Amino acid sequence: MKPSLTIKGLHVSIENKEILKGVDLTVKGGEVHAIMGPNGTGKSTLASAVMGHPSYQITAGSVSLNGEDVLEMEVDERARKGLFLAMQNPREVSGVTNSDFMFAALNNVREERGQDPLSRMVFGNDYLKQAAAMKIDDQYAERYLNEGFSGGERKRNEILQMKVLRPSIAVLDEIDSGLDVDALKIVGESVSDMINEQLGILLITHYERILEYIAPTHVHVMINGKIVKSGGRELIKKIDEQGYDWVKEELGIDIETKPARSENPYMLGGPAKGK
Repeated sequence: MKPSLTIKGLHVSIENKEILKGVDLTVKGGEVHAIMGPNGTGKSTLASAVMGHPSYQITAGSVSLNGEDVLEMEVDERARKGLFLAMQNPREVSGVTNSDFMFAALNNVREERGQDPLSRMVFGNDYLKQAAAMKIDDQYAERYLNEGFSGGERKRNEILQMKVLRPSIAVLDEIDSGLDVDALKIVGESVSDMINEQLGILLITHYERILEYIAPTHVHVMINGKIVKSGGRELIKKIDEQGYDWVKEELGIDIETKPARSENPYMLGGPAKGK
């Protein structure tokens, strides 16, 4: 059975200000849904709310993963069930090495799936293989998670985690921001190679360039906390050529924007529920 993430009528607020105003979206295995829109219209808020960031209050709506209520799950349970977030601004975690973090996370996921834990040797061989494909040096295995990593290295390391953990639904929040041409190619092609019937992707981006490597099956435009247009690649071309003014004119709406927030959702583990 294909995995499925279903979002219905989702309203989300932060500091008593409503950001998402009724989002409906379904992402299934084998699908890549690209969400585009101006800064401050709710794209990263959607990613944070789905993963259970404690600063975001869900005031209405539902989120389910394979029929289970995501909003009743702790953050670490969401990850164990197969949700994955590649963060816009990955955090440093001092005292925990990159390989130790992924080894523990993978065996937690395997336990949830009813699989036997991997030995350190089997994990290590797979880690090194996947890291080589991402052009991540072996030495990074024993460095503390993201500590001293450049922005591009952090983004590549997020996708390495995705390759190791093999989630069923991956939310990729602006994984292209801050990447040079070479890193963008590595990240984009690595994600593209992972797409199959058992992986669905929700890709949040401002730019067309990442979509040259990760081909979307669905494209959505988010304005003022709502998905206002959905279609195919023709939307990407129109946005690239005309920006978002045509949306305002076509739908007769004003675009409310604000500076993008720095999002730092929890990774694997945390105390807060989504509502």
